[in-house]
Amino acid sequence: MKNIINTFKFTAIALVVTTSLVGCTQDKKNSDEATQAKQTLSKKLTSKDAQIFLDDVAQEIITLGVSGARAEWIYSNFITEDTASLAAEANQKSTEAGVRFAMQAATFDNVEVTSTQRRQLNILKQSLVLPAPQNSIKSAELAKIGAELGSMYGKGSYTTKDGKKLSLGDMTSTMATSRDYDELLEMWQGWREISPPMKPLYARQAELVNEGANGLGYKDLGAMWRSNYDMPADDFAKELDRLWGQVKPLYDDLHCYVRSELGKKYGTDKVPQDKPIPAHLLGNMWAQSWGNIYNIVSPENADPGYDLTKQLSVHNYNEIKMVKGAEKFFTSLGFDALPETFWKRSLFTKPADRDVICHASAWDLDAKDDLRIKMCIQKTGEEFSVIHHELGHNFYQRAYKEQPVYFQNSANDGFHEAIGDTIALSVTPKYLKEIGLIDTIPDESKDIGLLMKMALDKVAFIPFGLLVDQWRWKVYSGEITPENYNTAWWELREKYQGVAAPIDRNINAFDPGAKYHVPGGVPYSRYFLAHIQQFEFHRALCEISGNTDPIHRCSIYNNKDAGKALNTMLEMGSSQPWQQAYKVLTGNEQMDATAILDYFAPLHIWLKDKNQGKQCGF
Repeated sequence: MKNIINTFKFTAIALVVTTSLVGCTQDKKNSDEATQAKQTLSKKLTSKDAQIFLDDVAQEIITLGVSGARAEWIYSNFITEDTASLAAEANQKSTEAGVRFAMQAATFDNVEVTSTQRRQLNILKQSLVLPAPQNSIKSAELAKIGAELGSMYGKGSYTTKDGKKLSLGDMTSTMATSRDYDELLEMWQGWREISPPMKPLYARQAELVNEGANGLGYKDLGAMWRSNYDMPADDFAKELDRLWGQVKPLYDDLHCYVRSELGKKYGTDKVPQDKPIPAHLLGNMWAQSWGNIYNIVSPENADPGYDLTKQLSVHNYNEIKMVKGAEKFFTSLGFDALPETFWKRSLFTKPADRDVICHASAWDLDAKDDLRIKMCIQKTGEEFSVIHHELGHNFYQRAYKEQPVYFQNSANDGFHEAIGDTIALSVTPKYLKEIGLIDTIPDESKDIGLLMKMALDKVAFIPFGLLVDQWRWKVYSGEITPENYNTAWWELREKYQGVAAPIDRNINAFDPGAKYHVPGGVPYSRYFLAHIQQFEFHRALCEISGNTDPIHRCSIYNNKDAGKALNTMLEMGSSQPWQQAYKVLTGNEQMDATAILDYFAPLHIWLKDKNQGKQCGF
């Protein structure tokens, strides 16, 4: 997903590399002197000064955003050394500007400004993911650490006992498809050999970014990240735990059933039925989603009676027709059709003559109407849902285009992914029948298999989505010290996921570093939020549409009332606290994870029945 304001939501490596450039232009003052200077300056500034600053920055954001988005689009679609260089140059300009904007915005911390100005100033400050200390030597050190961590992860590989060198992609594929216990263990161990050298670098990085966060007025980086959610930082942490408490009963029953089935597959000596599940047996390198082991745990007679991939072929759907079909979903809700430029400028299929980045993404290049998607579409049922998801981003981007540039973003960082997934939840058998792709809707006895497949991905992910930042917040606050990095990581994984390391871990291991978002410095709570929000949005839209089916069977296709309510929320962008946007659609300012329980209710009943007599818990 690309849009102008998101140009300033930097990745860690890009940020810290260019932060050093900015730091070198400043006098070598210590942070106390910098703070004192900021306070002196604040006494002379007014709300009028803030508006002049914000207006000037807005124009610069627009200019940098358009040029940066175009450079990145060209690189993604024509991968050469030259296009990579152009994209890097554009990213550097944007990143340098973002660091400058954040530091200047912080000078207004003690100035009396309007509520809108304060919101815009905070957005500029919080766009820094890994803030550097206001000291050129330390910012240069942070830049070097970020580059080294990124390189360690990016170049990571494992050489097998027979001398074969495997990339992360190779190992991930094996983890998804192999059912050999020892082979899975070798892949799991092999990938984690890349991360121990990261540990001292990561510890030093934590010290430096905490100092940077202090300079922006936050007690540590974790508090700074949590302050990005329109509520006190500590309240946000409590809110996530509250939501997890709502989902946990469903997760516990899913965990119990899956552990039992894995015990049948591998033996209860390898999968004890009263302990956490060994992390290498869940079909994913990080055990964060379990969909790849569906064939091990699938219910009997779960075949829904149709194969969507085959049905797309029977009805002569090519790649363009698949996108046109997804667009029709949105126009059926009352949204305007996509602009003609979307069809001319998007990438729908993998070119035969050049390298491109095939990862599906939705783009907004000018914050007006230059919307695009970039996909190497495969004619499969899964991709049909993905297209609906990506267009969800595009229609969100267009909905908030009239907002000031600062507010051209989702209400919080979970919303954008949640909206895309909300739309994908309406790709139900009922919808498929309505558009003529299948002839009959399977009876409800077939729902268990469909719900199980979805739960293995969505419900299984939720505790992982929570614990990654739980661990980092404790690192940044000092509660977790470097000597306890790995022990604390596995304590959290056992507590929340009921998943354990399959072998004893060396005290110097650094298993968090084997997950990209940790060395990459990418906040993770957004993914947890998206998994909660999408089900509540879906439930609310189904209620608005007058749906009488169970919500897992509901599709809002062709319902103008649901479309109007959705668009009202989307148009707000990030102009108001996310709670206000939430209330527009759901009627509540507080998230409510019971929508997930409603959605998976038939599966939960089935799981409880299958778990009778079993020793659940971990």
